Amino acid sequence: MNKNEKNFPGLLVLIVGNSGSGKDSIMRGLKERFPTELKPLYLAQRFITRPTSETESNIAISPEEFKEMSSQGKFALEWHIYGLDYGVPIEIDEWLKKGHPVLVNVSRLIVQKAREIYSNMVVAFIEVPFEITLKRVKERARESGRRLEERIQRAKENQTYSYADIIIDNSGDLKDAINQFLSYLLSTIKVKGK
Repeated sequence: MNKNEKNFPGLLVLIVGNSGSGKDSIMRGLKERFPTELKPLYLAQRFITRPTSETESNIAISPEEFKEMSSQGKFALEWHIYGLDYGVPIEIDEWLKKGHPVLVNVSRLIVQKAREIYSNMVVAFIEVPFEITLKRVKERARESGRRLEERIQRAKENQTYSYADIIIDNSGDLKDAINQFLSYLLSTIKVKGK
């Protein structure tokens, strides 16, 4: 085991998928449906150097604030993509130490590094056909011009993800995707908890 590895009882669940695949909607659905008799499920809010939007829950900060927080070790994970900085707050470690499952919407860029840091971790890829992704990204109108084209191109090039522990199909009814993910999550928590 890597001596830098964090071996916490709580399960860290990294959720990856193309822009518009429904990651945040699935996360909210999991939170609502998670059994109350188990340790509560936490959804980590990311710090992002762009304004907040109605479709995702993040904390907007300036690039200067991000650099300051990064230098103070306030992020468990961080990455840079589409001209933006993303940071996952270090408080997830406290939740994981207490045995809580923690869900985080992350970029594929950070998965391998995260695997080196956290031993009790799984990766879920939210899969959606490219045509649906294209429609959703354009409808939410979060980016335009070159940034929008970057997201569309990245989605086109990343229709699959071989490093995922589970692939969740979100091309149909959102409830079906949530149920599939919840079933996997509950069985994984039980297996890892043995």
